[in-house]
Amino acid sequence: MPSRPTDSTPIRVSEELFAPVSPHVELCYQTFGEPTDEPLLLIMGLAGPMTWWDPELCEMLARRGFYVIRFDNRDAGRSSRGRGRVTRSMLVRAFAGVPVRAPYSLDDLAGDAYGLLDHLGIERAHLVGVSMGGMIAQTMAIAHPDRIRSLTSIMSTTGRRTVGWQHPSLIRNLLARSTGREAYIRSSINTWRMIGSPAYPTPRADAEKRAAETYDRGVSLAGLTRQMAAIITQPDRTPALRALPVPTTVIHGLADKMVHVSGGRSTAAAVPGADLLLIDGMGHDMPPALFETLAAAIRRNADRAS
Repeated sequence: MPSRPTDSTPIRVSEELFAPVSPHVELCYQTFGEPTDEPLLLIMGLAGPMTWWDPELCEMLARRGFYVIRFDNRDAGRSSRGRGRVTRSMLVRAFAGVPVRAPYSLDDLAGDAYGLLDHLGIERAHLVGVSMGGMIAQTMAIAHPDRIRSLTSIMSTTGRRTVGWQHPSLIRNLLARSTGREAYIRSSINTWRMIGSPAYPTPRADAEKRAAETYDRGVSLAGLTRQMAAIITQPDRTPALRALPVPTTVIHGLADKMVHVSGGRSTAAAVPGADLLLIDGMGHDMPPALFETLAAAIRRNADRAS
């Protein structure tokens, strides 16, 4: 069992660094805690930079004995932009089940994450993924379960079309074109108002600050649509999850409009021995009031691995 720093112990936080993970992809990442502690890779969701993993939560996890790694997926934040163009009509066709060639897949994004672990010299890690990040984490665990210590899938789904659906009212808002910083901030505030946790509302000032920081890190509508294409064209992982030999916890909000709670229930039902934590009043975000709950669940799941 790793040593646990006390609440008064300063947590070591690295500068933002860059890792070449393939010939065309470089990921921006940052670490919290000691490299000798248990590696914990945090994987963010659609169009989300690593800063959506709140530093307070990252430090909380580091105090629980983890070496915390957060990063920008390709097409988010300061990481490399992808290649290829995805139109709205392509997304609509893919959503309808028509075969569409996406510029990259969830397997590619999982490969990026493994490339980051390789860059850091980490053979095995705990994974925590949110939304699309949960899909990436599941994909990583299926591909190389020997490299995964534990898996925590938060507000995500299996890829099966009949579960984890999105509220229809959200599609147009996600694809809205916002030109300029102020327009992006207004659009972002509106999005979080629609999908956030009704029991734990985000103050407008906090939502505005997060949106401004996200814009300043770098946003890309083309990148958003490429990530959406990877999501919509993902396979159903249910059969593979049934054979997953990794300690798994699934966390989902009962008020999630972005990924219906059926996605979380189906994930937990598929993975042998998975724990399911459903949180009343939680939407498609991670409010500070739930940081302790999330950190404790991640630690409990990691302890099952040992």
